[in-house]
Amino acid sequence: MSNHKLNVVILAAGKGTRMHSDLPKVLHEVAGRPILSHVIACAEQLDPDRTVTVYGFGGEKVREAIARPDIEWVRQAEQLGTGHAVQQAMPLLDTDSITLVLLGDVPLLKAQTCRSLLKHAEKHLALLTVEKQDPTGYGRILRSYDGRVQAIVEQKDASDEQRQIREVNTGIMAMPTARLTQWLSRLRNENNQAEYYLTDIIAMAVEDGVGVVSEQTRDEWEVAGINSKRDLADVERQFQKAEAARLLQAGVTLRDPDRLDVRGHLTTGRDVTIDVGCIFEGTVDIGDDVNVGAYCIIRNAALGNGTIVAPYSHIDGASVGDRNRIGPYARLRPGTELSAEAHIGNFVEIKNSQVGIGSKINHLSYVGDSTVGRDVNIGAGTITCNYDGVNKHRTIIGDRAFIGSDTQLVAPVTVEAGATIGAGSTITRNAPPDALTLSRGKQITIAGWKRPEKKKG
Repeated sequence: MSNHKLNVVILAAGKGTRMHSDLPKVLHEVAGRPILSHVIACAEQLDPDRTVTVYGFGGEKVREAIARPDIEWVRQAEQLGTGHAVQQAMPLLDTDSITLVLLGDVPLLKAQTCRSLLKHAEKHLALLTVEKQDPTGYGRILRSYDGRVQAIVEQKDASDEQRQIREVNTGIMAMPTARLTQWLSRLRNENNQAEYYLTDIIAMAVEDGVGVVSEQTRDEWEVAGINSKRDLADVERQFQKAEAARLLQAGVTLRDPDRLDVRGHLTTGRDVTIDVGCIFEGTVDIGDDVNVGAYCIIRNAALGNGTIVAPYSHIDGASVGDRNRIGPYARLRPGTELSAEAHIGNFVEIKNSQVGIGSKINHLSYVGDSTVGRDVNIGAGTITCNYDGVNKHRTIIGDRAFIGSDTQLVAPVTVEAGATIGAGSTITRNAPPDALTLSRGKQITIAGWKRPEKKKG
C-alpha cells in the first residue's frame, strides 16, 4: 500500500427487512460479536487515518452498541442508496487521501484482501469482485471486449443477457478521495429504485479516463453479505469452520470440528483435546495437556496445564491452575481461583472464592465468597451462607480442614486449620484448630407414629 492517507467508510445504515427483527441488522451477532464489529476490526488492521461509519436504521442503538472513540459516525436519515450513504460521509474525509468503502454486513472480509485492493487505488478506481455460482441479486460486472471494466449494472436494471454474467460486484471499492468527491456530485437516481447507486461511479471513471482495476477474491464466503437469518446462520457456520481449521492446524484434537463454537479469542497449548458441543466465549486461554469434555461452556477463563474439565461444566471468569479436575456439571463463577490439583465435582458451584492446592469439593455444594486452604475436604451438600439479605460476608477455611456433609457455614466465620466439622452442622461461630466441632439436635424416635394417609374421594 502507498504512503497516502487512508479513509475507511463503512456503510451500515440498512434496515435489513428480511431479518424480521427490531434489532438493526449490523448488530446481529456472528461468533458472539455484532456483525459491524467484525468489519471495524478488519478496518482497524489497515491502520486508517479516519474511519467513518454511516448508520441509519436503529439510530443511536448502533453507536451505543459499538461505542468506540476511534470511530466517527454520520447518520443517513433517509436510505436513498449506497451513493447517498457515502455522500453523507464526505464532509468528514480527508480529500488528499484514498477512500476505502466497506459494507457493515460483510463480517468475514480479510484485511489482506483490502491491502491487495488498496495497492491499485492511488490512481485508479479499484473494485473487489467475485464469481458466484448463483449471482442472483448482485450487480454484474460489465467488461469491454478486451476485458476492461466498463460499468456495473444492478440486478433490477440488468437485461436478461447481463443477468447471465457470474462476476459480481462485492460493493467494496477504493479510489482517490478527490475523484470520489467529483463523481458523487454527478450521481443521479434515474433507475428502477430511484436510488443513488455508488456503482454508477464506475461508468463515470471510464468516461473520465480513470482506470478501473478489479481485484478478485476466490472465496465467496469472504464477501458474503448478511440479509436474512439464513445468511446469518450460514456465515456463523463458516466462521466456526475457519476457527476449527485454525485449531486443528495448531495441533488441537477436536472430536468433531463441525460441533464447535468460538465466540471470542481462544488460545491453546500442546496436546489439547476438545469434545463436541463446547462453546468458548470472550478470552479463553487453555494450557498444555488439557481435556475439555462435551458440552462445556467456558467464558473469559484460563485453564492450567493438565486440567480435566468433565462434560456439561460451566466456567465463567475463573482462573484454574494446573492439574485440576472439574465436573461433570460443575459451575465456576466469576472470581473463582483454583490452585493446583483441586477436585471440583458434580453439581458444585463456586463463586468469588480461592481454593488451595489439593482441596476437594466433590458433590452438591455451594462455596461463595470464601477462602479455602490446601488439602481441605468439603463434604456433599455443604453451603457457605454468605449473604445476610443485605451484605456479603466471607468464610475462611484453613488448611487440612474437614467439613462433614450437609454443613452450613454462616459467614462471617472461620474454620481453623485442621478443624473437623461434624456432618449436619450449622456453624455460626469460629471453629478452633485440630478439634471436632458440631451442632446437632438430639435424635429422638416417636413410637407409634404413623404417616398421614391420602384421603379418598
